[in-house]
Amino acid sequence: MKDTSGAVEGVKIRIEVAHARPEGQFLVALCLPVPVTASEAIARSGVLQRFPDIDLQHCAVGIHGRRCEAVAVLADGDRVEIYRPLALDAKERRRARAAAARRRRVKNEGP
Repeated sequence: MKDTSGAVEGVKIRIEVAHARPEGQFLVALCLPVPVTASEAIARSGVLQRFPDIDLQHCAVGIHGRRCEAVAVLADGDRVEIYRPLALDAKERRRARAAAARRRRVKNEGP
């Protein structure tokens, strides 16, 4: 089967794999042979061994802040990012803040 990815055999690219956590950021630079996908880079970075709680089935992946599929082929200089699931989505957070503000207003108006 012919390789249509444009990859040249033996060529390596430099990429980074990043994952932000409350206690700090994991960032590792890698030099990998082409073609390489985001999921392959993540596997080779060691992030899954260091943080076994990462579940790629439930975490989004992106390249330079833009969400992508784990099978996306990487280019030289790409930064693969593993995003944590949201504890509370933005819409729910706004609703909770609005409800708390209503309760404060009612309490301050009191009898």
